[in-house]
Amino acid sequence: MKVIAASLDMMLASAEHLQQVSRKDLRRGDRLLVFTRNSCYSLLLLEDGDFLVSGGWFDRHRRSPVKTTVAGCSWGGSVIKVDIVAACGLSLEFGNRLVTSAIQRIVIFKHGCSN
Repeated sequence: MKVIAASLDMMLASAEHLQQVSRKDLRRGDRLLVFTRNSCYSLLLLEDGDFLVSGGWFDRHRRSPVKTTVAGCSWGGSVIKVDIVAACGLSLEFGNRLVTSAIQRIVIFKHGCSN
């Protein structure tokens, strides 16, 4: 049991050093482009905290755009960081239980910001 606890602590500590987007840093209207090993997803944060998602699996199954939640990010197992929407090296888990391949890159478009 001690080995499992040490492994969990190590995973959580390593997550703090990953390029990541925290739930608390997003506002309504912000858009994320999340590039995984196999796909690209567009996530638009809605007023109720859900996301309008398109791309990747949703496009391939003709379900885009779909309104869903983001459960968080994981290492592909049962440990999930619910405070993170996207983190490089981790998998994105949607509320419909879809788990992406590992995230490679994240681009954030803040609502109301002009370049």
